[in-house]
Amino acid sequence: MALRFGYKASAEQFGPRELLDFGVAAEQAGFDSVIVSDHFQPWRHTDGHAPYSFAWIAALGERTERVLLGTSVVTPTFRYHPAIVAQAMGTIGVLNPGRVMLGVGTGESLNEVPVLDIEWPEFKVRFGRLKEAVEIMQRLWREEFVSFQGEYFRTRGATVYDRPAEPPLLYVAAAGEVAARYAGRVADGFICTSGKGMELYSEKLLPAVREGAEKAGRDYDGIEKLIEMKVSFDTERSRAMEDTKIWAALALPGEKKTGVDDPREMERLAKEVEDVAHRRWLVSDDPDEHIEQLRPYIELGFQHLVFHFPGDDQRRSIELYAKEILPRLRQRWG
Repeated sequence: MALRFGYKASAEQFGPRELLDFGVAAEQAGFDSVIVSDHFQPWRHTDGHAPYSFAWIAALGERTERVLLGTSVVTPTFRYHPAIVAQAMGTIGVLNPGRVMLGVGTGESLNEVPVLDIEWPEFKVRFGRLKEAVEIMQRLWREEFVSFQGEYFRTRGATVYDRPAEPPLLYVAAAGEVAARYAGRVADGFICTSGKGMELYSEKLLPAVREGAEKAGRDYDGIEKLIEMKVSFDTERSRAMEDTKIWAALALPGEKKTGVDDPREMERLAKEVEDVAHRRWLVSDDPDEHIEQLRPYIELGFQHLVFHFPGDDQRRSIELYAKEILPRLRQRWG
């Protein structure tokens, strides 16, 4: 499977029109995919954004010609019913045949609790809901009059009337072995994020994907391994370091973020770790050094690297990466 290099559209940081222009610029610069986040609320209240991902992807499809369009990630289990997600992606797939993927995950309280006023459930419940949602969506993309009776979701004779000849690709995101194993069993692709220690990927996540695939009789190599690469590359190292501060929330331990559903509180917590925000990012001002930072991920078997740039000047980051990094990656790994 050939390597692909994508652009992560940060919907928490930019409004829909500006972000759309960045997506177009990424295609023009030679990126292979444009993948957008799906938040109801951003990580920070100040200057935050949260455009509706499905509408945004549809708009991007009309302004581009070849890039893969997708999400990383949607939670199809709380504020969205999975049948509605299947309908939305079916429509986008008809409009953009062969260019659509749906990345899904178990969700974050930040995006679901304020909409539904619920107690945020434990992982076991969230994972159970995700498994049912995936089954419903995959059936709706292939079958008519789908009736499903699960613990969390039900449908009766449901049909998605506008759907592409080939169903949208489905990717499952995982931060742990249980969800990674599930991705290996049922998904077209697996999603995770960089900067969490290489042993997590080499010893836990990727082996779990392989185990799930093998137990299901599936080809592990046919499952695309997608990783969101948190990269801050600039000609000036000081600027590259400074740019990471706006994303300080990513440096918070998982236990500190879990259950936080107010972006003002998340912003306050993130401010406390602003000085170490760069630890979640590959920071560099040297192209050769940066290639070496990326190399371990490629050698582990990740085939689709989606680059997330932290700074406000996204167009500059896109152009600089297209000039200095993408050609080196393609020359070395094809």
